[in-house]
Amino acid sequence: MTHNEERAHWIREGIIGLSVGVLYGTTSVCVGHPFDTLKTKMQAQTGFDKGGMMQTLLKTLRTQGVIGLYRGCIPPLFGSGIFRSTQFAVFEAIYTGLDNDFGKYELPGTLGLQLRVIIGGAIAATSRAIIETPLEFAKVRRQTNQTWHLRGLYTGFGVTWARTIGLMGTYFILVDSGRRHFPEQFKKPLIGPFLISGVSATLAWWMVWPLEYMKSQIQGNYGDSKMSVVQRLKFVIREKGGFFALYRGLAPGTIRSFMANGTSMVVMTLAQKKVSELGLRKS
Repeated sequence: MTHNEERAHWIREGIIGLSVGVLYGTTSVCVGHPFDTLKTKMQAQTGFDKGGMMQTLLKTLRTQGVIGLYRGCIPPLFGSGIFRSTQFAVFEAIYTGLDNDFGKYELPGTLGLQLRVIIGGAIAATSRAIIETPLEFAKVRRQTNQTWHLRGLYTGFGVTWARTIGLMGTYFILVDSGRRHFPEQFKKPLIGPFLISGVSATLAWWMVWPLEYMKSQIQGNYGDSKMSVVQRLKFVIREKGGFFALYRGLAPGTIRSFMANGTSMVVMTLAQKKVSELGLRKS
């Protein structure tokens, strides 16, 4: 994804992104789901909505055992590979397809950020949100010990889409900037991709965390279902302790993001290297 990297045809880049993105998604779920469960319970389950991360962990283990940390993992385990592979495939295809003067236009004051990164990120995020919303709905309901029904699969699509636009846009911008400004660090085996992706994903999650909180509440059927997203935000600020109350669940979310995305990028980078060695990319 660097500006100086010679790339194959945009369709081939999309196929490569699709295949290695599956590995990214499944690795992310395997590494991060227990922390995601703690985050969701803290945000959207009555009885867990006041304690900290350790209290939530101990209560979950006491009442549900270790298996409680993995409730709801089946939808994202199968689906995460799909929506994450889709986001990478779409981004890579658009990034390569816009290898022209328009796409390579560098936005003023951004230290070289190209327009195709913004466009690719927005379209990739939209593709992800369409696939991710029903999977997240099923996951959140299981994590909060509730049942779910097909008619509600797109509950919370609007806030999920807004969250994902901010999340993936920020992520792709940070990774692109990291690869351009710190190429040697990114090329370091294992630790380079781990840090670049882990840090980029975590900073991106911090940017959109209030929307992630609202998504969890809406999909978890927490509180007054008639409240809009804006009303929920105002309610949390007014009743739960001010602006920083919007960052509830940030600790397990940060651990999940850093460990899962860092490890997943290492796996994906190794897979891309193998693809290159097999001659599926142009040399």
